[in-house]
Amino acid sequence: MAGIINRRDLDFQLFEVLDAEALITRPRYAEHSRETFNAVLDTALAMAEEKFAPHNRKADEHEPTFDGQRVSIIPEVAEALKAFCEAGFIAAAHDFERGGMQLPVLMTQAAFSLFKGANVGTAAYPFLTIANANVIHRFGSEAQKAKYLGPLLAGRYFGTMALTEPQAGSSLSDITTSATPNPDGTYSIAGNKIFISGGDHELSENIVHLVLAKIPGGPPGVKGISLFIVPKFRVKDDGSLGERNDVALAGLIHKMGYRGTTSTMLSFGEQGQCIGELVGKPHQGLAYMFHMMNEARIGVGMGAVMLGYRGYLASLDYARERPQGRAPTNKNPSDPQLKLIEHADIRRMLLAQKAYVEAGYALCLYCARLVDEQRVGADDTAIQEAGLLLDLLTPIAKSWPSQWCLEANSLAIQIHGGYGYTREYPVEQFYRDNRLNPIHEGTHGIQAIDLLGRKAVMQGGAAMTLFAREAGKTIANARDDAALAGYAAELQGALDEIATTLTALAPVLAGNPTLALANAVLFLDAFGHTVMAWIWLRQALAAQRGLAGSSAADADFYRGKLLACRWFYRWELPKTRQWHELLRSLDDTTLTMPAASF
Repeated sequence: MAGIINRRDLDFQLFEVLDAEALITRPRYAEHSRETFNAVLDTALAMAEEKFAPHNRKADEHEPTFDGQRVSIIPEVAEALKAFCEAGFIAAAHDFERGGMQLPVLMTQAAFSLFKGANVGTAAYPFLTIANANVIHRFGSEAQKAKYLGPLLAGRYFGTMALTEPQAGSSLSDITTSATPNPDGTYSIAGNKIFISGGDHELSENIVHLVLAKIPGGPPGVKGISLFIVPKFRVKDDGSLGERNDVALAGLIHKMGYRGTTSTMLSFGEQGQCIGELVGKPHQGLAYMFHMMNEARIGVGMGAVMLGYRGYLASLDYARERPQGRAPTNKNPSDPQLKLIEHADIRRMLLAQKAYVEAGYALCLYCARLVDEQRVGADDTAIQEAGLLLDLLTPIAKSWPSQWCLEANSLAIQIHGGYGYTREYPVEQFYRDNRLNPIHEGTHGIQAIDLLGRKAVMQGGAAMTLFAREAGKTIANARDDAALAGYAAELQGALDEIATTLTALAPVLAGNPTLALANAVLFLDAFGHTVMAWIWLRQALAAQRGLAGSSAADADFYRGKLLACRWFYRWELPKTRQWHELLRSLDDTTLTMPAASF
């Protein structure tokens, strides 16, 4: 079995690019060291390899079933999750006082990425639970924290988020689930939700749903959405479980991939007995839920990266071992065949995968580092800037890996040839699992509209100005290195193109947003590729530093980084020029094509 991760790359990202050890100087993380960080990573990798990876195929082939009474899941899932929870990974980022490890988010995300890479279907249950607990920790009342947070962080309860409804899809303003106030301060919940990952199972004592619903008489649209805690089993004030809440599983959804995670249709209040608790203030639910959604969006990006990474490593192993064909100059059939990796076109596909997955991984870890800066930044300015930059980069962290690491999976299949389509090799499953991520937590188009229509222009373009400043620091450093100065100039040119396009689109966004946003995906692509060019230049600078006095093995690693950076600047970044031309031309083909003409 090919590996889950190149551990050398993980260490490089954490300690040579992101300077994880600097976090130890912050009081919150002062009890940690590089040794404790490595111990967490070693434990996570061993558990991922021993408990999660072995049943990845089995969970795909034996997906959950529902007999009308209960959901059945292969036993290996529960065994893996029990080990995960007992090791304390759900609470890892929380305070010592809450049973956590008080680890930096950078380290918890690095550790959790290994479980995603090993088995994304099983990892989805704690992934959702961690995000659910974070919402309750931030916005719940003291009574709600006392009732739910402990069991969630211990892994006794698992959590979900229940947003989507059959008639509304991604349009949350059109949800119809209602929450009617009761005299005791609770609410009666009634409605239907669909595509709820982890919505029913018997892997935990209880399932805590975070449900979006509307209180009758509230404002229309998204301004009238509130957030409610709706447990599968009611929880008494003393923490013991009460009777079953009126939350019914209407059925399981059977998916192309991600089959190990239950995807559910849930019915709330069929018997008029579904009780929920309001989180925070009425009509503020979408703002609260976005805390979970944004965390999930970066997590989806990380999942896409890790599936792409698994495919890359599998196809790399295959290319190194599989003999096939000879050099174009060799016509002698009696000569031994070359290994696939000796052929230029195979190296092209391997380079593309390496460029996509290692950049995606670096970006997702950088976003985790920004969360740490939000929590323990040196001053208010640093904290605010980290939040602003994270807001801008979240659509990229979600969508860019979902698009390009899926492409990496496609290339992994291509390298395997006909074998890539067979179940004897894992790359076909990695592709099927990853195909969900361009849809999960807001489609590519939704992220693009959010980026161009809101994030890029918010506060007078403050976030884009901040990003340009951060990228400018990297450019200035690279200009001092003769080997990287050319990339610095190209990245500056790409940043200038972004600024020019935004200047051209700003008045159109104000006067005709339908036209301005019609091709928003091109802006997402162009800005995403520019962000990744910056990410690659950051890695190249670190690789140049590492090359001095490195061992032979490390020298090969660093040269691989430098050549992948070169590949991205030669093969990928130039694509943005055409995208910018189309954006500035205000091409209206998609708007003028009549529906009847398709």
